[in-house]
Amino acid sequence: MRYNDDNYLLLETQICFPTYAVFNKILRRYQPLLKELNLTYTQYIIMMVLWEKEVTTEKDIGETLFLKSNTLTDTLRLMEKKGLIKRVKSDKDKRKLEIIVTEEGKELKKKAINVPKTLYNEHWLTDDEFDQYRELLYKLLKGDWGE
Repeated sequence: MRYNDDNYLLLETQICFPTYAVFNKILRRYQPLLKELNLTYTQYIIMMVLWEKEVTTEKDIGETLFLKSNTLTDTLRLMEKKGLIKRVKSDKDKRKLEIIVTEEGKELKKKAINVPKTLYNEHWLTDDEFDQYRELLYKLLKGDWGE
């Protein structure tokens, strides 16, 4: 499709609308699965980072997940109250807090595997389309958005 002044503002030519609508559909599907784990979506993606790294910093989590510090700090406090993580001063730099997954947080991983398995098995794309869609999304994420 060629874009011009006649179609720039048509809903069907927007990238933001289908992205927003698909995100909402996916999130609505995730919610009951995450409720079983007593996690919000943000807590879930933080746990995925921690299951992969086990120890990291708040800054690293924020950069990895494109989350701002104020959102992240409050969420991490709640997760610590739930016993999923510990926040401790770094031995290397006392100004930095390390985020460490607890044993309880590690145990949750065994239950959490059902979330992506369920969603993956429900998607309406072929495996190749699914991989292609994910690759395009990451390409967009890595682009310079002038922020």
